[in-house]
Amino acid sequence: MSLVDTVKNAFVPIHREGYPFIAAFGAATLFLGYFSSILFWVGLILTAWCVYFFRDPERVTPVDDRLVVSPADGIISAVGPAVPPRELGLGNVEMTRISVFMNVFSCHVNRAPVRGRIAKIEHRPGKFLNAELDKASTENERNGLVIESPNGTVAAVQIAGLVARRIVCWAEAGGTIAIGERFGLIRFGSRVDVFLPLAATPRVAVGQTSVGGETVLAEFGGVAGTPLVRIS
Repeated sequence: MSLVDTVKNAFVPIHREGYPFIAAFGAATLFLGYFSSILFWVGLILTAWCVYFFRDPERVTPVDDRLVVSPADGIISAVGPAVPPRELGLGNVEMTRISVFMNVFSCHVNRAPVRGRIAKIEHRPGKFLNAELDKASTENERNGLVIESPNGTVAAVQIAGLVARRIVCWAEAGGTIAIGERFGLIRFGSRVDVFLPLAATPRVAVGQTSVGGETVLAEFGGVAGTPLVRIS
């Protein structure tokens, strides 16, 4: 490996969605620095945080149709039965819900928990309650992807939070998506719920830290294999 490759690998890529915000933070820092050195350093710290927030690291995703991977970095905040949001069209029957809460220091790029065809994408306006609250699943603004996977219908729901007021989704209904593939992000701290058929066995516990695109949330029967692939 060359020195250039080594240096490149030492830096985490920044997602393009973050460029306008980083530029704005940087401009504000220079402006404030004209009046006060203290304000300059405060602005510089906030600019560094903004760069860190929009990081978009590469992840190595396990490729096995029996596995469900985490759609986001964060803390597992809920594991258990729940009725999916009505707008997803999945009925009133309970599914297994696994929630991942992202704070303002988490990587906010969201990834597909399974592979399959995106049958539906539905955005619903709502409130901006603390995303850690259970009722945030049904009352907050959200965007849901319904994926027809090899093991049945799976839904990934991006939920806005108290600070997060902007959900971004660049996936398209009718297309296919690979496990671990990027499909959106949320600014600036929120939650993603994954709804699974009851046949899925959870492999995480509340309070556990998850890594988007890598941590296995659940498994559909049997002993999962371990082939790996890098998703770019």
